[in-house]
Amino acid sequence: MQITALRSDQIYNTIMKAAPEEKLELYRQLMMEPFMNKWNIQQIPFRASEPHGFDVIMMNNFMNISPEDITTEICEPLAAISSEAFWQKCHEAVTRSLSTFRESGITLSVSEYLYTILLGDKNSPSLTMNEGISGDGGIPGYIIANLIPNSYTLPRIQSVLAHECNHNVRYQYIQWNPQITLGEMIVSEGLAENFATFLYGQELLGPWVAKTNVETLNSIIKPNMKDQLQVTGFDQINPYLYGDELAKLQNFSPVGMPYAAGYACGYHLIQYYLNQTGSSIMEATITPASTILAATKDFWNEDTLFHH
Repeated sequence: MQITALRSDQIYNTIMKAAPEEKLELYRQLMMEPFMNKWNIQQIPFRASEPHGFDVIMMNNFMNISPEDITTEICEPLAAISSEAFWQKCHEAVTRSLSTFRESGITLSVSEYLYTILLGDKNSPSLTMNEGISGDGGIPGYIIANLIPNSYTLPRIQSVLAHECNHNVRYQYIQWNPQITLGEMIVSEGLAENFATFLYGQELLGPWVAKTNVETLNSIIKPNMKDQLQVTGFDQINPYLYGDELAKLQNFSPVGMPYAAGYACGYHLIQYYLNQTGSSIMEATITPASTILAATKDFWNEDTLFHH
């Protein structure tokens, strides 16, 4: 198993010293091109076909510092992700996460993994909603975490990488397709966050779960979500998964859901599944959503109690 870090800190430094007109192309080549296979699978154009069209840079700029803003202004956040100790922690998290599956007898068909950490844009509404930390690990072999470095996000980088590694393993077993359902998304996010807390503890629970209280879960999220598990299409799924505020930012119709409703619901659904079945989080990770949802029908009708 080969695990490689793309040292974004070094790339930011290179771009910082470049002339303004060179920054965009350098960023595209140095930071985005190593992930080319991922963009191709996701059908995100590497270079827009027309000016200001959608491509990897436009997608990057939703949450991360944009290439033209990589100036001496970013010295402070950059310093926070530039130490050997920081990258060692990241490397340990990815290695530990993937090894945990192998040690449980789960075969990984992907043998090479590339990960990096991108500096978040403090003016990004979607990143701010996530308390300045986020990740992307749905394409096996590729893991990206985004953060605005501070005392809340830095201690959580390992658990966020563990969360993304869990997606990486799941989608080596579960065939991703465009008709993916809300049920699969809730299960997958619930598995990822349960795996992160399994490795790094409840106190590092992500904001996408920690910000939801038990009353909201039982009285708003579960009753409104339980009959929507078969919906497909991101315009339908995202408002339930991420909540109304983010749905509006993405120009989707709100459905009366609080922040990260699907994540919080998924987290407690998987806890229920693990308690009901005695399955390990590693086994559950490669189990089809249909099997998990069939075993947790009562979850939707019972009030969840927090077991912290």
